[in-house]
Amino acid sequence: MKLNAKFGTLSFFILVAALSRLLPHPPNFTPILSMGLFAGAHFENKKGTFIVLLGSMLLSDLFLGFHSTLPAIYAILGLITVLGFWLRNKTSITKIVVSSILASAVFFVLSNFAVWAMGSYYPKTWVGIVECYTLAIPFFGNTLASTLLYSAAIFGAYQLCEKLFLSKFRLAK
Repeated sequence: MKLNAKFGTLSFFILVAALSRLLPHPPNFTPILSMGLFAGAHFENKKGTFIVLLGSMLLSDLFLGFHSTLPAIYAILGLITVLGFWLRNKTSITKIVVSSILASAVFFVLSNFAVWAMGSYYPKTWVGIVECYTLAIPFFGNTLASTLLYSAAIFGAYQLCEKLFLSKFRLAK
C-alpha cells in the first residue's frame, strides 16, 4: 500500500469523522455511512479503503463499547463502502445525494434485521420483526439527515482541500 499525501489526507478525514462519534449526538446521527461512501469514492487502493475505514471505526468503538450486532454493522459499512465505488471518477452532487439516501435505506433494513435476528429484544416471529422495524422508524430520520449532512460536509471539505492544497502538491512533484 503506497503512502502519499492523498492517502494521508483521506485517512485523516476518515479518522476525524470516526472520532466525531465520541461527541454528544442524537441517536443514529453519526457520520459512519458518509465515511463508507467517501472512502469508497476516493481511496485508490480498495484494501487500504477497508483498513482505514474499519480501523477508524474500531478505534472509536474502543471508547464507545462493543455490542452483539457490531460484526453486522461493520459488514453493512463494508457494503456501503462498495456503494461508494459507484461514486469514483464522476462524483456529483446528485450521485452523492442518491447514494446517501440509498445507504441510509440499506443500513435501516439490514441493521434492524440484525437487531431482530441477533438480539433478544424481539421474539423470532413475524410479529417480532414487524415490531423491530416499526420501533426503528423514528431513528431513520436521523440516519438519513446525518448521512446527507455528513456526506455534504466530508465530500465538500475534501473537494476544497484538494483544490487548495493537494493540487498544488501534485504540481510541485
